[in-house]
Amino acid sequence: MKLEGIELRRVSMPLVSPFRTSFGTETARDILLVRVVTGAAEGWGECVAMTDPRYSSEYTEAAADVLRRYLIPRLAATPRLDAYAVGPALAPFRGHRMAKAALETAVLDAELRAQGRSFARELGAVHDRVPCGVSVGIMSSLRELLDAVGGYLAEGYLRIKLKIEPGWDVAPVRAVRERFGDDVLLQVDANAAYTVADARQLARLDPFGLLLIEQPLDEEDILGHAELARLITTPVCLDESITSARTAAAAIRLGAAAIVNVKPGRVGGYLEARRIHDVCAAHGVPVWCGGMLETGLGRAANVALAALPGFTLPGDTSASGRYFHTDLTEPFVLRDGHLAVPTGPGLGVEPVPEILRAATTATEWIAL
Repeated sequence: MKLEGIELRRVSMPLVSPFRTSFGTETARDILLVRVVTGAAEGWGECVAMTDPRYSSEYTEAAADVLRRYLIPRLAATPRLDAYAVGPALAPFRGHRMAKAALETAVLDAELRAQGRSFARELGAVHDRVPCGVSVGIMSSLRELLDAVGGYLAEGYLRIKLKIEPGWDVAPVRAVRERFGDDVLLQVDANAAYTVADARQLARLDPFGLLLIEQPLDEEDILGHAELARLITTPVCLDESITSARTAAAAIRLGAAAIVNVKPGRVGGYLEARRIHDVCAAHGVPVWCGGMLETGLGRAANVALAALPGFTLPGDTSASGRYFHTDLTEPFVLRDGHLAVPTGPGLGVEPVPEILRAATTATEWIAL
């Protein structure tokens, strides 16, 4: 492909309600979009970095800076460019996986649109719809939590994930089980809020029959996760610790991950996400697709990924209305607990022009 230019676009998306986790509360998403323009088509990528470096070391302003100063010039100098050349071309620059993922996704989207092929087909999807779960943030009271969970179950979500932190763990899980029963698929996500010293407290979650506990310890504490896995019966799932197929293989070998959450932005893109899927499938380890409060652009790609055969657990690929009153694309709507996999060329969705204009706070065009 011949690149003509790349646009960096910032959009502001207010959330339907505040979303609180162990590392902070979000009321709006400041999102960086990457639009790649070629002679044949254009493609979109969504950077999932947050405004502040709390979930990870990456943040929106830094992603825009590294794209502008390093990644885009490097890509422009790459001969015979296609999506599979993006990763090797950007490899000399360490880290910045979320920025790299957005750029690779935009290139892949443009390439597939030009060829009339879908994201799902390119990745190897085997399903035309995917089961959906929902992530429920930390609430101010158990009553508020139970009302929220009841609402999501009424909407048809097939799995509930509760965010937890020290002081908000056993009580909310117990309350949800007592109100909604043992048949509800239920899991928890700690976002690295605990240490191995908290093993006894986390073991108190074992009687509730959880699907998994996600990222209980610091992202660098792989050995700690392996130790914790021996001390509790709830399966340990890794999220922030998994940054590549290589780290996934190492975590599995060490016994630190019985289940893996795959977030394409966190691992550098959808091509690496597929490699992680393949590694986990080879080891018999289930995977599921995580979410980063994406707009319809990122959601479309996540749904395509979640349609691969190894994604056997409902992901955080919630409907558009879970987070946004108005999505950038035509909304994804939950039907019988599932979202349909887009079948059109590339991502299969595009931003609605008037909605995109209204949400845009800044644009920058980089001619190549």
